[in-house]
Amino acid sequence: MESTLQALGQIVLRGLPTFFLLLLLHFYLKRTFFAPLDKVLAERFEATTGARKQAESAMARAEAKALEYEEAIRAARTEVYKDNEAMRKQWREQQSVMLAEARAKSETAVAVAKAEMAGDVRTARENLHADSDRIADGIVAAILRRTA
Repeated sequence: MESTLQALGQIVLRGLPTFFLLLLLHFYLKRTFFAPLDKVLAERFEATTGARKQAESAMARAEAKALEYEEAIRAARTEVYKDNEAMRKQWREQQSVMLAEARAKSETAVAVAKAEMAGDVRTARENLHADSDRIADGIVAAILRRTA
């Protein structure tokens, strides 16, 4: 058993420098290789996350702008519709004023024409009465001449 322990002690004694060398290599690689690699990976993760956050904020701003533009377009359309409706109303009012003026002129013209016609009818009746009296006198005179 003692020889086994002594052999085991020799194995441990020979393996000790390798163990310390591995331990030293572990800390050396950790400090010179893995620490900067972790740092680069963390920076890349932060950059990626930052880029995502910037992209999300840019998308949010773009959506807000799109909504703002849509609202502006909607407001402009509403204003155009209101202006068109106001113009139509004004045109209708102008048409009704012009129609009323035309109606008044035509009624005046009709009244003047009726008055002229009434005067012409009166003149024609007077002429007919005068002509009928003259024709009647002529007929009576012609009949009396024949009988006489």
